[in-house]
Amino acid sequence: MRAEHVPPLLALAGVTVDHGALRAVHGIDLALHEGEVVSLIGANGAGKSTTLAAIAGVLPVADGEIRYAGEAIHLLPTHQRVRRGLALVPEGRGLFARLTVAENLRLGAYTRDNPQAVAEDLERVLALLPRIRERLHQQAGTLSGGEQQMLAIGRALLARPRLLLLDEPSMGLAPRLVDALFDTIATIAREGVSILLVEQNAALALELSQRAYVMANGLITLSGTAAELRDDPAVRHAYLGEV
Repeated sequence: MRAEHVPPLLALAGVTVDHGALRAVHGIDLALHEGEVVSLIGANGAGKSTTLAAIAGVLPVADGEIRYAGEAIHLLPTHQRVRRGLALVPEGRGLFARLTVAENLRLGAYTRDNPQAVAEDLERVLALLPRIRERLHQQAGTLSGGEQQMLAIGRALLARPRLLLLDEPSMGLAPRLVDALFDTIATIAREGVSILLVEQNAALALELSQRAYVMANGLITLSGTAAELRDDPAVRHAYLGEV
């Protein structure tokens, strides 16, 4: 049980984010504690991916504050956030299709300067993702969709994250691949990595998470434990496909 006085690993306070000319996120508050898996669920265009991009530093914050491990990070460039242990697996994976699997993995460790530690982490990642080990010398663009998603996660893990941001990891994958992917994500969480998950498959997201937030039109409209949201009639109707 988490002590209530322990400050969160990640805390958003009044965060507002613009996506081009559009105000996509309107002053949201959100918190995630060390060791938690927390999900953001909601319809397309709700502001979920924009929120992750702002946390990672891909998009600037127009207003509000993002604190990570007790430090205000919303003005830091992305690479400094990565150095502090925050890694994003973006929607669409963001792989370099013409580079090999091994080259893509090495890019995940670009902020690190201890080759031995990187080599040890690479071995752990390949043990977690055996299909990726078999394809180290293939171009990333030749992998199947499921393999590409595993590679994107493996690349992020090479940054040795304390907090992993996952944006729509199941998108475009067959159901059997989604199950395998979520088993891998659960293993990562059990190994102590905190996870903030954006996922269209709300049922799977809530099954994996301890807590969750519902977003709509750039606002947090509901939050609670995963069990509370699973039992909420509005959530069941809107996101779990139940009448």
